[in-house]
Amino acid sequence: MNNTKESSIIDRHGLIIAGACSAESRQQLLETAQGVAATGKVHILRAGVWKPRTKPGSFEGVGDIALEWLAEAKALTGLPTATEVANATHVEKALQSGVDLLWIGARTTSNPFSVQEIADALEGSDVPVLVKNPLTADAELWIGAVERLRKSGVRHIGLIHRGFSGYDIVGYRNAPLWQVALEVRSRLPELPMLCDPSHICGNRTGLLDVAQQAADLNYSGLIIESHPHPDKALSDAEQQITPTELGELLDRIIWRSVSTDSIVCNSELERLRGAIDRLDDELFSLLAQRMEIAEQIGRLKRQNNLTILQSGRWQEVVERVLERTDRYGLSRETVEKILEAIHIESIERQNRIMH
Repeated sequence: MNNTKESSIIDRHGLIIAGACSAESRQQLLETAQGVAATGKVHILRAGVWKPRTKPGSFEGVGDIALEWLAEAKALTGLPTATEVANATHVEKALQSGVDLLWIGARTTSNPFSVQEIADALEGSDVPVLVKNPLTADAELWIGAVERLRKSGVRHIGLIHRGFSGYDIVGYRNAPLWQVALEVRSRLPELPMLCDPSHICGNRTGLLDVAQQAADLNYSGLIIESHPHPDKALSDAEQQITPTELGELLDRIIWRSVSTDSIVCNSELERLRGAIDRLDDELFSLLAQRMEIAEQIGRLKRQNNLTILQSGRWQEVVERVLERTDRYGLSRETVEKILEAIHIESIERQNRIMH
């Protein structure tokens, strides 16, 4: 990896990429471009030229002609342009047309062969590339796509968190699973990460809430879909908003600071963080003691030829703790996750004793 960091269009904090989900016509794209530019808050114009769809027969973009419209929109508004690429041909045509930023979609990120084809096509170019998370919550697959681009010499890489597919998702089109995105950020802290509230929500009503959550988590920016007449959009109509609505949404987002010069605030933060550090020490000391007792139980089970897993006993533990969630001030979901992690560790320790 080259440690020399040169700035690119994806490096600004509070970066906003907005525009059409799909370039449907010259008029629609130019109207969208002028509308998002008029907000004064959009830095890059996006539009889908080739649209990979789940099923054939859906609108899959108008293709190469839209690249000419993007170039015209750039000349009209002065905004750099961005589009999605899914293979080497897309990369070559986008670069030839002067597109300023490329992104790799979730379906493509999920396929290492496709990512490698794109990486090979990008070798020798200096265009920034954003990588959307794969369809499934697979941090390694997401990071692997970044590594393939790096090995091909792509210097300016960013990430897009657009949520994850799955069953029984409530309230979202794609479950945000913030913890997965935060894990990838912790492992690739040098890369900017944008949030795609349009694809996470799949509707208009949740956009502000998701966008604000991303801002509060110190994401680098947002990529949002906009259309002059969203209800008539040929793809993802439910999640697109007009340029005017986009401007209103962006006005409401609060981008918070990472640090402060306030001596009082910093002093109080230091005090509270010290308290957390001390409690963490106590917490993990108690957890270590609990695991020692679990190992003692494992040795006793081995001596008496008892099974490791005794579901009735564990269910008693779970029910007893969950009855006290109000007393702890913790959500039931949080307590269940903690209990599950403790149970798995206890089982693994007892299993090692048995063998």
